[in-house]
Amino acid sequence: MAAALGVLGVAGVLVLHWLVFFWVGTERTMGIVQRIFYVHVPSAWVTFLAFGITALCGAAYLWLRDERLDWAAQSAAEGGLVFGAIMLTSGPLWAAYAWGTPWTWEPRLTLTLLMWFVFVGYFLVRASAEDRQAGKRMAAVVGVLGALLIPLVHVSVLWFPSLHPQPVVLNVEEGPTLDGDMLITLMTGLLAFTLIFFSVFCLRYGLEHMRYQRALEMREQPRAT
Repeated sequence: MAAALGVLGVAGVLVLHWLVFFWVGTERTMGIVQRIFYVHVPSAWVTFLAFGITALCGAAYLWLRDERLDWAAQSAAEGGLVFGAIMLTSGPLWAAYAWGTPWTWEPRLTLTLLMWFVFVGYFLVRASAEDRQAGKRMAAVVGVLGALLIPLVHVSVLWFPSLHPQPVVLNVEEGPTLDGDMLITLMTGLLAFTLIFFSVFCLRYGLEHMRYQRALEMREQPRAT
């Protein structure tokens, strides 16, 4: 499963790059730098997806205490941090040209950065807790609280208009406002990045499962001898 998703994801990224460099038209106002959009937005989408999975699995873990839910939450959070770093890196590169500054403390950027640091805290809580199980529970709570920022990030540009552009795809009133070729390129990026995320997610979940099985075997060995 993970390998198949990975192959499809890599193929999707290759197609995305072809579309970005050889097919999609150049945006009239910002020019070629706008093509960062096709990496920045898919990274943001996967980040929110990953942190959403972390929150859902974390909440279920707090209720059911099933270790598999904790593995899923942790695996998703790791993917979210990686794609979040891509989002937070590609955004300033774009903003440096579009706004004349790589960063400004406007609402969406500030909330997004805060959310990313909350999920850094997710791993710090897990690692610092002396009681391993207590650490998992505290991390699950952090994951749930961190994911509450996702809808705030989305509506922040609507409630507090600033330098960050309005939604061009998830626009409730007008629908997608992108040109057709731009929308196709963006959708290709969303699909490719999502496939890569789930490929890494499956690999990471499988690793945690292997560690669990290995720990069980180690505990049973003294009884066998």
